[in-house]
Amino acid sequence: MNIKNIKKEVLSDNWYVLQKVTFDHQMKNGEWVTQSREAYDRGNGAVILLYNKTKQKVILTKQFRMPTYLNGNLDGMLIEACAGLLDADNPEDCIKRETEEETGYKLSEVKKVFEVYMSPGSVTEILYFFVAEYSEDLKINEGGGIDNENIEVLELDFEESLKMIKTGEIKDAKTIMLLQYLKLENLMG
Repeated sequence: MNIKNIKKEVLSDNWYVLQKVTFDHQMKNGEWVTQSREAYDRGNGAVILLYNKTKQKVILTKQFRMPTYLNGNLDGMLIEACAGLLDADNPEDCIKRETEEETGYKLSEVKKVFEVYMSPGSVTEILYFFVAEYSEDLKINEGGGIDNENIEVLELDFEESLKMIKTGEIKDAKTIMLLQYLKLENLMG
């Protein structure tokens, strides 16, 4: 292993845990160099894109995201695929729960398509990506999230959602990846 002498210092654990990590890293030439990085640990998560091949529609959500507001998103609202933190669940159980809470659809089957480090330079999170077909008979409530989530459920034409990437209306990486996955895998064909 080319890493040793790892020292961690908690900088914040107000919402999640932000640590300063100091370590020795062996370079390609064999020299050992001391480096320092910050790592934000918010836990792992799961994300899903619901699609209906017959209707050529997808289900997305819209909600306020403070970090986007702080970085130029004028109203802070973001269109994105349904997602949530695993907490104590496995990825599949988590995404089924989140889908029901956020969108109102109760799923019995989901398909895992890949897992990704979304921001590996600073965040420890692995995100598990899923897709699932939906139909109106799976709708058991209006969705909208729990507590103070205030989530709007959107049913959009698939082709229109792809155009929304180009126009900048959809800027969320996980959502873009899943929409492109549907296109690449010809799941809406």
